[in-house]
Amino acid sequence: MSFTLVPEREKSLEQVLARYPTAQAACIPALHLCQEQHGWVSPEVIEYVARRLDLPTAHVLGVATFYSLFHTTPTGRHQIWVCRTLSCALGGSEQILKHCEKRLGIRCGETTPDGAITLRSCECLASCGTAPAMQVGHDYHENLSIESVDAVLDQLLQGKGGGPDVHPGGLGGEP
Repeated sequence: MSFTLVPEREKSLEQVLARYPTAQAACIPALHLCQEQHGWVSPEVIEYVARRLDLPTAHVLGVATFYSLFHTTPTGRHQIWVCRTLSCALGGSEQILKHCEKRLGIRCGETTPDGAITLRSCECLASCGTAPAMQVGHDYHENLSIESVDAVLDQLLQGKGGGPDVHPGGLGGEP
């Protein structure tokens, strides 16, 4: 199946291309636009961006696989990132991550069977003074305890936790 941007995102891409001096410089924002729509950077997205920006497919793939903000496999509608840097580790982030795995029934890097949540760990959420921390979508949760994590997970599992991090189709759904 071929990928294309919906008209409003295509308009955004045109604006991006007008701001950058070269197509190569516009690769990252183009990938972001596509991922926001598609939910992840699939091989079809890679081909689309390469074709649209007149770049080698290998270059676009290299960019997509280099940066951790691009997902080259399907993800859940919500993503939970648990920080594992020293400050967070000293504050108990390992226990937080293990608790999330147990509550969600998945391991770090996996997505719940219903496609709702992907659990990940990261090196730093820049919240060392309020460790341990996790990020859910665009929201930061700091000074975590098992109880505060449970409150966040309860909201997500009940479908009450903010909007989705990716397109509502989740798991690569088209609009």
